[in-house]
Amino acid sequence: MSPASEYRRAKRRRAPMDISVIDSMTEQVIGKIGNLSESGVLLILGTAPCADALFQLRFDLPLGGGRPLEVEVGAHELWQDDAAAPGQVWAGFRFIDVAANSLQNIRQWVEQPGSDYV
Repeated sequence: MSPASEYRRAKRRRAPMDISVIDSMTEQVIGKIGNLSESGVLLILGTAPCADALFQLRFDLPLGGGRPLEVEVGAHELWQDDAAAPGQVWAGFRFIDVAANSLQNIRQWVEQPGSDYV
């Protein structure tokens, strides 16, 4: 088992479409989800976030034919790097505060049949 797979114990689902992420403090869309697990998220952003900062993030996870699953989390920015596309940044966040209903919604979305995993 590689060190990366040992560190990542939670299953990570790739986002099959654009899922906008809102910074709850500014009410602005800061990026979109690249992949998501119950313990963290990879975001694709237009500008680099503050390094090592704490964020309150909000997003809706689409369910086929159903009402979107609402999620709000407290997150800590762990790393960032320039993406291949000009003007884009990848950033990894770990969740530090997730309400029980948000955690359940994340788990339900990650475990949907036909999901694509990292």
